[in-house]
Amino acid sequence: MKKLILLVLVLLATLNVFSQHTSFDVKVIGKGQPVIMIPGYSCSGEVWNETVNRYQNQYQLHILTLAGYAGIKPIQNEEILKTVRNEIIQYVKDNKMKKPMLIGHSLGAFMTLWLHSTEPDLFGKSICVDGLPFVSAINNPSANAETLKKSAQYNKETVINNFKALPDEGYVKNMTKAMLYQVNDSIRAKQIAEWSYKSDRTTLGSTIVEMATTDLRKEVAKIKAPILVMASIFGTKEASEKEYSTQYAELKNKTIKVADAKHFIMYDQPEWFYTQIDAFFNQNQQ
Repeated sequence: MKKLILLVLVLLATLNVFSQHTSFDVKVIGKGQPVIMIPGYSCSGEVWNETVNRYQNQYQLHILTLAGYAGIKPIQNEEILKTVRNEIIQYVKDNKMKKPMLIGHSLGAFMTLWLHSTEPDLFGKSICVDGLPFVSAINNPSANAETLKKSAQYNKETVINNFKALPDEGYVKNMTKAMLYQVNDSIRAKQIAEWSYKSDRTTLGSTIVEMATTDLRKEVAKIKAPILVMASIFGTKEASEKEYSTQYAELKNKTIKVADAKHFIMYDQPEWFYTQIDAFFNQNQQ
């Protein structure tokens, strides 16, 4: 009887560990220093497939897909991204990771900055791929998050309802056309569109508003680890350098590189992308 009770307690403890994060799905591949890979808005962790293939023999890769994106079960929460942030931090602590590195694309880059600024001593050097501390401040440095929250344009319920109103018919076709502004290859654009189609509409609306009304420009001053920022071409290379230098002004230990690419740098310029990762990860500074 005692053995049975002990077995049940062990099983319950195991279930508790695995149930502590509901805001993301995670796949672990490889061995070595841990690297947490966070995809962008509406995307599956499969966006990192080629990157995973390249680095799985060097690092232990933790590939995330956020709840509600690309067919993953959504969570019911007023602050989805904040929940993701908190549960990634808990995931790192539960698994006793030592200074895991982060690679985040777009919204994932924003999340990378949020994680680092919230727990500056928990993470190692990290990479932000074409993401900003405050996306709403593009070309408008005076933008104010609290003011935006009161704006009808950023009313969460309205934005969610707009996403829900999008018809299923033609969704992938229309989204593929839109994605061609963010990636060169039409096959990639269609894949990204299909991930969006499989995403929960409430999650799409809620998370875009949450990110757009969260300003990390001052918060990044808390970050201790080195950060590599990869930017895409935003009009011109000079315009990209100016925008990223302005938004990341408070981040002390940073390197900004501009790729000759659209938003999905890892798809448009893979060899350049890997070269930057290799050089940055191989630096001695942690």
